[in-house]
Amino acid sequence: MQDLRQKAEAELLSNILPFWLNNSIDDDHGGFRGQIANDLTFDPHAVKGLILNARILWTFSKAFSVYRYPVYLVAARRAYEYLTSFFSDAEFGGLYWMLDFEGRPIDTKKRIYGQAFTIYALAEYAYASGESDALTRAMRLVGQIESAAHDPRRGGYFETCERDWTLAADQRLSEVDMDEKRSMNTHLHLLEAYAALLRVHEDPAVRLRLRELIEIFLHRILNPITHHFILFFDERWRPRSKKISFGHDIEGSWLLCEAAEVLGDAQLLARARQTAVEMAQAVCEQGIDADGGLLYEADATGIIDAAKHWWPQAEAVVGFLNAGQISGQPHFLRAAERSWAFIEEQIVDHVHGEWFSLASQSGADQEKVGPWKCPYHNSRTCFEVMRRLDAGRPLAVASRQ
Repeated sequence: MQDLRQKAEAELLSNILPFWLNNSIDDDHGGFRGQIANDLTFDPHAVKGLILNARILWTFSKAFSVYRYPVYLVAARRAYEYLTSFFSDAEFGGLYWMLDFEGRPIDTKKRIYGQAFTIYALAEYAYASGESDALTRAMRLVGQIESAAHDPRRGGYFETCERDWTLAADQRLSEVDMDEKRSMNTHLHLLEAYAALLRVHEDPAVRLRLRELIEIFLHRILNPITHHFILFFDERWRPRSKKISFGHDIEGSWLLCEAAEVLGDAQLLARARQTAVEMAQAVCEQGIDADGGLLYEADATGIIDAAKHWWPQAEAVVGFLNAGQISGQPHFLRAAERSWAFIEEQIVDHVHGEWFSLASQSGADQEKVGPWKCPYHNSRTCFEVMRRLDAGRPLAVASRQ
């Protein structure tokens, strides 16, 4: 396990973070480049997405929190200033989904998924930099989400609002998602964001909603028979999908534990940990290929998408490590090590840096940077491995207040 910890830190410091510092900064138009191919060619006119910018902000804020290297704070501040200057909607509040290469909004919808990632990033930046304005912005965004997207009758959140925060007719996060009022994915990243915010700023309303989100996962989103997440629901929380996403399952397993740790409810934490072990076991039995890579999707008939995207591999390392630490079962720790070995062999680009988006398609036509290809999953895996394996460090997340 200590070997895994050293490998994770080396990957973070010698590959992931340097790649983004050396290749992603857009000196011509501000902020960060919206697209870079595997061979490092890039489109200077590529669109700039909220998710990419928020995840860069989180990554370098976290890096500065851990290492205190000034270059990381400079990168985080660049992302923060671009976020607040160009993505922020001065008239209606919240953040635009997509900008053109010069920073003009081209998609003004307020997708709750994107607002959640902004809160996540602002909380980490506030902790790293000590800038109170970031925390103020995060809390203001919470208020807007709660007013416009929270369902006080049935609990949970709707997916997408128009620029003025009215409910959008088309609720889809992306073209591959179902047009339904609720998704596991949006709730997962709200859970993640509210937990991160509560670590740096105590607020009764955020605490209340974090508890509600945990309960929603345990009672509505999780299938207690299969131990997989249900991905989409209608307004009344009736399931609308049958696909299994192994990456989201293993990611959600450890994020549920993290949220319960932050909440500080021992009984809820015990339930979350039991759930995490059951989910990790299901993924371990059904989702791992012979080469150690995590497959993408399945349904009741079996595997329906065998692609090995970069982000499920990253989440598998943390999810299996979390299950092993909770349960003491060594096969989870071996699964975490095997996932990392697959990443090193099939996902890491040892020539141009960073990670390939797909293990089986590492050509120049694939994106190293894009609206969804960001430094968040892989850098966070490294940070989590380091935190969890450092000698003398407890598993529970310590309060930062």
